[in-house]
Amino acid sequence: MAWLILGLVLFLGAHSVRIFADDWRSRTIEAWGEKAFKGVYALVSLVGFYALIVGYNEVRMQPVPIWQPPTATRHISVLLMLLASILLVATYIPGNFFKVRMGHPMILSVKVWALSHLLANGNLADLVLFGTFLLWSVLIFKKSRARDRAAAAAQTMDERLQAPKPKITATLAAVVLGALLWASITFHLHALVVGISPMGR
Repeated sequence: MAWLILGLVLFLGAHSVRIFADDWRSRTIEAWGEKAFKGVYALVSLVGFYALIVGYNEVRMQPVPIWQPPTATRHISVLLMLLASILLVATYIPGNFFKVRMGHPMILSVKVWALSHLLANGNLADLVLFGTFLLWSVLIFKKSRARDRAAAAAQTMDERLQAPKPKITATLAAVVLGALLWASITFHLHALVVGISPMGR
């Protein structure tokens, strides 16, 4: 469990700096240089991710059951992962509805991903891993939206009128590619990488 917690602290801590310590981040970049800062950031993230994976695998080998998810929640989890996949793809397609209107689709994707896995898994390791990611994504999204509202309030009327509008083609592309990603993960990659098929339970 120690490795899992260390990994969560390092990985999620590194991905929280810009939101919760932006002034410190700016001062550090000025002092170290942007390349040095990004190098340290990447190293901390990688070490955290490695510790997270190792820790989760260790704890998962000795499961501590907390609750037994009913079959219905596992089906709901599979459907939620479709939404998470669409939101993930929407992060990289400019002009789609999810990115323009909802904002921060990557964070929303993590939120839905964590929730879906909490519904489908009831062991202690799952509750720690996915529960922490869910809490992190909720806090980060709330903080990010507050920053968005503050930036919007500072805009002039002309700037607001020139704000980008969602594009149907971009939105359709996000939905179709997201569905394809979901299908590949659900029917093949999840079993290959994790060793568990979401559809095989």
